[in-house]
Amino acid sequence: MTLAGHDDVPVTTRRLRITEALDLDLGTERWACNRCGADLGPAAGNYKEACLLFDRDPRDIHGRFPGDPEFSFSPHPDWCRIIEMYCPSCATMLDVEYLPPGHPPTHDIQLDLPKLRARLSAEGAATEVGLQAEPARAPEPARAPESGLRTAEPGRAS
Repeated sequence: MTLAGHDDVPVTTRRLRITEALDLDLGTERWACNRCGADLGPAAGNYKEACLLFDRDPRDIHGRFPGDPEFSFSPHPDWCRIIEMYCPSCATMLDVEYLPPGHPPTHDIQLDLPKLRARLSAEGAATEVGLQAEPARAPEPARAPESGLRTAEPGRAS
């Protein structure tokens, strides 16, 4: 079995979707791009180390207001850079961070792999690409705050 449009990229059927474009290969415990299947390193490490990084000037993103060229919502480029992370194989954007100049990309996803393995084996889970590990739950109904005030019921006057 191969990834659609990529005859040379095998698809592992035991993947867990972590972000919109990032999967965890449960068999090898490695990060993978879910668009092209590219390996992005061990799951115990930072997948961003395998990514292509593009250092953007905030003024390129946050333009000036018309009529007032001195005013914008752009952070000063000496204080902030916008770092875009891309898959090295298919160039899918995986993440964007606002960081001080020279700061390395953050290690923002750190999974407890032994606990995840135990949970998935206990559930007998063999998730496939694009499926969530847990079924979606219905949202909780909105509740009125506990204020001690009596509210009117629909159709009744208070």
